[in-house]
Amino acid sequence: MSVQYRVAFGKNDEVVEGPDDADLVVSIAAADAALVPEVAFMLGKLKNTGPTGALFAVLRDGSAGEAIRRLASSRA
Repeated sequence: MSVQYRVAFGKNDEVVEGPDDADLVVSIAAADAALVPEVAFMLGKLKNTGPTGALFAVLRDGSAGEAIRRLASSRA
């Protein structure tokens, strides 16, 4: 399963990691990237396209949080 992460800094301004044809796409605004990913998802701040089970897997193993933090800090 492939995953693409997107952190948006503004309209038409986002950092992307992962293949364009990913099975799962995880998106969050840079302003919300400091939230715990699971909390961001429950608050509706973290969005996904693709299977929710796959999203829960990357949340559980911590890879989503690592990727989101890395992408959000790329503009710091």
